[in-house]
Amino acid sequence: MNLKSLGRLAGVLALTAGLAGCIDMTAEIEVLSETTGRATTNMTMGAEFYPMIKQMADSGQQSADDGFCVNENDVLTENADGSATCTTVIEGSLDDLKSSDSPSEDATFIVVSPGVVRVAMKSEGMASEVTEGQDEQTAQMMKAYFDGHNVTIRIKGKRVIDSNMTVSDDGTTAEIVIPFLSLMDGTAGLPEELFAVVDTN
Repeated sequence: MNLKSLGRLAGVLALTAGLAGCIDMTAEIEVLSETTGRATTNMTMGAEFYPMIKQMADSGQQSADDGFCVNENDVLTENADGSATCTTVIEGSLDDLKSSDSPSEDATFIVVSPGVVRVAMKSEGMASEVTEGQDEQTAQMMKAYFDGHNVTIRIKGKRVIDSNMTVSDDGTTAEIVIPFLSLMDGTAGLPEELFAVVDTN
Protein backbone atom coordinates (compact mmCIF):
# COMPACT_ATOMS: atom_id res chain seq x y z
CA MET A 1 0.00 0.00 0.00
CA ASN A 2 1.53 3.34 -1.01
CA LEU A 3 0.80 7.01 -0.42
CA LYS A 4 -1.56 7.13 -3.41
CA SER A 5 -3.60 4.22 -2.04
CA LEU A 6 -3.67 5.85 1.37
CA GLY A 7 -4.86 9.13 -0.14
CA ARG A 8 -7.66 7.46 -2.10
CA LEU A 9 -8.86 5.70 1.04
CA ALA A 10 -8.82 8.90 3.10
CA GLY A 11 -10.67 10.72 0.32
CA VAL A 12 -13.48 8.17 0.34
CA LEU A 13 -13.72 8.40 4.11
CA ALA A 14 -13.75 12.19 4.06
CA LEU A 15 -16.79 12.10 1.79
CA THR A 16 -18.69 9.33 3.55
CA ALA A 17 -17.66 9.18 7.19
CA GLY A 18 -17.48 12.66 8.63
CA LEU A 19 -15.20 11.71 11.52
CA ALA A 20 -11.51 11.77 12.23
CA GLY A 21 -9.45 8.63 12.59
CA CYS A 22 -5.97 7.34 13.19
CA ILE A 23 -3.78 6.64 10.21
CA ASP A 24 -0.04 6.09 10.62
CA MET A 25 2.24 4.71 7.94
CA THR A 26 5.80 3.35 7.90
CA ALA A 27 7.63 2.71 4.65
CA GLU A 28 10.89 0.78 4.99
CA ILE A 29 13.45 -0.21 2.38
CA GLU A 30 16.10 -2.70 3.46
CA VAL A 31 19.05 -3.14 1.12
CA LEU A 32 20.11 -6.79 1.28
CA SER A 33 22.83 -6.71 -1.39
CA GLU A 34 23.83 -4.46 -4.25
CA THR A 35 21.10 -6.09 -6.36
CA THR A 36 18.38 -7.15 -3.90
CA GLY A 37 16.22 -5.62 -1.22
CA ARG A 38 13.03 -5.77 0.79
CA ALA A 39 10.28 -3.15 0.92
CA THR A 40 7.94 -3.24 3.91
CA THR A 41 4.94 -1.00 4.42
CA ASN A 42 2.91 -0.88 7.62
CA MET A 43 -0.27 1.14 7.90
CA THR A 44 -2.24 1.21 11.15
CA MET A 45 -5.86 2.31 11.31
CA GLY A 46 -7.33 3.16 14.70
CA ALA A 47 -10.10 1.30 16.51
CA GLU A 48 -12.58 4.15 16.05
CA PHE A 49 -11.97 4.01 12.32
CA TYR A 50 -11.41 0.42 11.23
CA PRO A 51 -14.86 -1.09 11.99
CA MET A 52 -16.43 1.45 9.63
CA ILE A 53 -13.91 0.60 6.90
CA LYS A 54 -14.67 -3.09 7.33
CA GLN A 55 -18.40 -2.46 7.13
CA MET A 56 -18.01 -0.39 3.97
CA ALA A 57 -15.96 -3.16 2.37
CA ASP A 58 -18.43 -5.88 3.37
CA SER A 59 -21.34 -3.92 1.93
CA GLY A 60 -19.55 -3.25 -1.36
CA GLN A 61 -19.37 0.51 -0.87
CA GLN A 62 -15.69 0.61 -1.80
CA SER A 63 -14.00 -0.09 -5.10
CA ALA A 64 -10.94 -2.31 -5.16
CA ASP A 65 -8.70 0.75 -5.51
CA ASP A 66 -10.20 2.44 -2.45
CA GLY A 67 -10.12 -0.47 -0.01
CA PHE A 68 -7.90 -1.01 2.99
CA CYS A 69 -5.43 -3.88 2.70
CA VAL A 70 -6.88 -5.35 -0.50
CA ASN A 71 -3.82 -5.68 -2.75
CA GLU A 72 -2.19 -9.00 -3.58
CA ASN A 73 0.76 -8.63 -1.20
CA ASP A 74 -1.20 -7.07 1.68
CA VAL A 75 -1.58 -8.93 4.99
CA LEU A 76 -4.30 -7.72 7.36
CA THR A 77 -3.98 -8.06 11.14
CA GLU A 78 -7.02 -7.19 13.26
CA ASN A 79 -5.68 -6.12 16.62
CA ALA A 80 -7.22 -6.86 20.02
CA ASP A 81 -7.97 -3.18 20.63
CA GLY A 82 -10.15 -2.96 17.52
CA SER A 83 -7.53 -1.34 15.32
CA ALA A 84 -6.05 -3.00 12.24
CA THR A 85 -2.62 -3.13 10.67
CA CYS A 86 -1.92 -3.71 7.00
CA THR A 87 1.56 -5.04 6.21
CA THR A 88 2.98 -5.35 2.73
CA VAL A 89 6.34 -7.05 2.16
CA ILE A 90 7.95 -7.28 -1.26
CA GLU A 91 11.38 -8.87 -1.58
CA GLY A 92 13.47 -9.40 -4.66
CA SER A 93 15.69 -7.51 -7.04
CA LEU A 94 15.92 -3.75 -6.65
CA ASP A 95 14.20 -3.51 -10.04
CA ASP A 96 11.31 -5.55 -8.62
CA LEU A 97 10.96 -3.09 -5.76
CA LYS A 98 10.72 -0.20 -8.20
CA SER A 99 7.93 -1.89 -10.14
CA SER A 100 5.87 -2.79 -7.07
CA ASP A 101 2.83 -1.01 -5.62
CA SER A 102 4.75 0.28 -2.63
CA PRO A 103 6.60 3.46 -1.61
CA SER A 104 9.78 1.95 -3.07
CA GLU A 105 8.34 2.31 -6.58
CA ASP A 106 9.53 5.94 -6.52
CA ALA A 107 13.00 5.12 -5.12
CA THR A 108 16.25 5.11 -7.05
CA PHE A 109 19.01 2.59 -6.38
CA ILE A 110 22.57 3.35 -7.52
CA VAL A 111 25.55 1.09 -6.88
CA VAL A 112 28.34 3.51 -5.96
CA SER A 113 31.00 0.84 -5.28
CA PRO A 114 31.00 -2.95 -4.82
CA GLY A 115 28.34 -3.77 -2.24
CA VAL A 116 27.51 -0.11 -1.57
CA VAL A 117 24.12 1.20 -2.70
CA ARG A 118 22.71 4.71 -2.62
CA VAL A 119 18.95 4.73 -2.06
CA ALA A 120 17.07 7.97 -2.69
CA MET A 121 13.44 9.05 -2.71
CA LYS A 122 12.27 12.36 -4.16
CA SER A 123 10.36 14.37 -1.57
CA GLU A 124 8.72 16.50 -4.23
CA GLY A 125 5.30 15.09 -4.98
CA MET A 126 4.84 13.15 -1.73
CA ALA A 127 2.06 15.48 -0.65
CA SER A 128 0.40 15.41 -4.06
CA GLU A 129 0.41 11.60 -3.92
CA VAL A 130 -1.69 11.74 -0.76
CA THR A 131 -4.21 14.19 -2.24
CA GLU A 132 -4.05 13.07 -5.88
CA GLY A 133 -7.44 13.13 -7.59
CA GLN A 134 -9.17 15.01 -4.76
CA ASP A 135 -10.79 18.40 -5.13
CA GLU A 136 -9.75 21.16 -2.76
CA GLN A 137 -12.72 20.69 -0.44
CA THR A 138 -12.11 16.96 -0.07
CA ALA A 139 -8.38 17.54 0.41
CA GLN A 140 -9.17 19.91 3.27
CA MET A 141 -11.55 17.39 4.83
CA MET A 142 -8.88 14.71 4.58
CA LYS A 143 -6.62 16.66 6.91
CA ALA A 144 -8.76 15.63 9.87
CA TYR A 145 -7.81 12.02 9.24
CA PHE A 146 -4.10 12.76 9.26
CA ASP A 147 -3.98 15.30 12.10
CA GLY A 148 -1.52 14.12 14.74
CA HIS A 149 -0.29 11.19 12.65
CA ASN A 150 2.87 10.56 10.69
CA VAL A 151 4.51 8.85 7.79
CA THR A 152 7.87 7.30 8.68
CA ILE A 153 10.42 6.64 5.95
CA ARG A 154 13.25 4.25 6.83
CA ILE A 155 16.22 2.86 4.90
CA LYS A 156 18.13 -0.09 6.39
CA GLY A 157 21.21 -2.16 5.71
CA LYS A 158 24.26 -3.66 7.36
CA ARG A 159 25.76 -0.18 7.71
CA VAL A 160 24.57 3.30 6.76
CA ILE A 161 27.60 5.25 5.51
CA ASP A 162 25.87 8.55 4.77
CA SER A 163 22.36 9.99 4.94
CA ASN A 164 20.41 13.22 5.29
CA MET A 165 18.01 11.44 7.65
CA THR A 166 18.60 10.47 11.30
CA VAL A 167 20.94 7.51 11.60
CA SER A 168 20.32 5.05 14.44
CA ASP A 169 22.89 4.54 17.20
CA ASP A 170 23.85 1.14 15.80
CA GLY A 171 24.39 2.65 12.34
CA THR A 172 22.07 0.26 10.51
CA THR A 173 19.06 2.52 9.91
CA ALA A 174 18.36 6.00 8.54
CA GLU A 175 14.91 7.36 9.32
CA ILE A 176 12.71 10.42 9.14
CA VAL A 177 9.29 10.91 10.72
CA ILE A 178 7.10 13.38 8.81
CA PRO A 179 3.81 14.70 10.21
CA PHE A 180 1.13 14.14 7.57
CA LEU A 181 -0.27 17.65 7.95
CA SER A 182 3.09 19.34 7.37
CA LEU A 183 3.55 17.12 4.32
CA MET A 184 0.15 18.10 2.93
CA ASP A 185 0.58 21.78 3.80
CA GLY A 186 4.03 21.96 2.24
CA THR A 187 5.59 23.03 5.54
CA ALA A 188 7.63 19.86 6.21
CA GLY A 189 10.86 21.54 5.07
CA LEU A 190 12.13 18.40 3.38
CA PRO A 191 15.24 18.32 1.22
CA GLU A 192 14.76 17.66 -2.49
CA GLU A 193 15.44 14.00 -1.87
CA LEU A 194 15.79 11.72 1.12
CA PHE A 195 18.76 9.39 0.80
CA ALA A 196 20.97 6.87 2.51
CA VAL A 197 24.15 5.19 1.32
CA VAL A 198 24.19 1.61 2.56
CA ASP A 199 27.14 -0.77 2.76
CA THR A 200 25.93 -4.37 2.37
CA ASN A 201 29.37 -6.00 2.68
